Amino acid sequence: MSKVTQSESSSVVTCPLALVAPLPLTEHPAAVYLSGLSAGSRPAMRQALDVIARLLTNNLCDGMTLDWAALRYKHTAALRAVLMERYAPATANKMLSALRRVLKEALRLELMDAKDFARAVDIKNVKVSKELQGRALTEKEIADLMQVCFDDPTPTGYRDAALIAILRGAGLRRSEVVNLNLSDFNSTSSTLKVWGAKGGKDRTVYLPDAAIGVVSDWIDVRGGGAGPLLCHINKAGCVVLRKLTPQAVLFILQKRGEQALVSDFSAHDFRRTFISELLDSGADISTVQRLAGHASPELTARYDRRGEQTKRRAVQALSIPGSRKKR
Repeated sequence: MSKVTQSESSSVVTCPLALVAPLPLTEHPAAVYLSGLSAGSRPAMRQALDVIARLLTNNLCDGMTLDWAALRYKHTAALRAVLMERYAPATANKMLSALRRVLKEALRLELMDAKDFARAVDIKNVKVSKELQGRALTEKEIADLMQVCFDDPTPTGYRDAALIAILRGAGLRRSEVVNLNLSDFNSTSSTLKVWGAKGGKDRTVYLPDAAIGVVSDWIDVRGGGAGPLLCHINKAGCVVLRKLTPQAVLFILQKRGEQALVSDFSAHDFRRTFISELLDSGADISTVQRLAGHASPELTARYDRRGEQTKRRAVQALSIPGSRKKR
């Protein structure tokens, strides 16, 4: 059994917890867990399992070569401590959730004893601050980001303008944006078809007229070949019909943010802005929930970043009937 140490190295476990022999995918707890996820969620959770495995084995194993059934409470408790130090609470808890799900599959596959399972998963989530994460972008910030793209006459400028227009106009997640195909865009109906969205639920979203023009301009540069709507551009400035990665979207926004002098924002802040502005415009929360692809209105409400001025305006719409008689 591997020994947990208080080493100053980056790992939790110094000895490997590697599988002695490969398991068939139908009997591998991590593979079974991943197979039950939507296509959009699978890459991120596979990456999370790889991170966990590397932490537990000093980079000797990944998610598919780690012997998950050999994990015990001392391993999972030590892992939680490392995750708590290295990651934001929400990220750490997502990884702990994946860990518990894989161990549950190990139990179902009869690779793990029920008592060992119960002890191993008996770790608390990392406490999450009640302070809201992220922010809403101002109209000027969005205009500045768009302008630096408009000022770039290369195919990259057209593509990046379309990317920001979609993030701003449809509130999509990064993983959803990069999975869009040209055939998913309909300029006549102003729609985008979002496939394999989070939770496995496909949905149709709508773009404002201003965004339609920006996306159409990019398509004129991109060409009409089948493939990803937003795609790679090589060093020679030529369009390559290969889809972007979520990480590439992050890099693009960082670059444009530096050029536009807009700091401290993320792709998800466009989503927060999208939801906040729809709610501020009077759209009911159920409609906004469906457009955002959320499982519940409560989750949609957590994205609301409207300030005190919005609450003040809402109160001003109330009336106090009756009047006092003049003396």
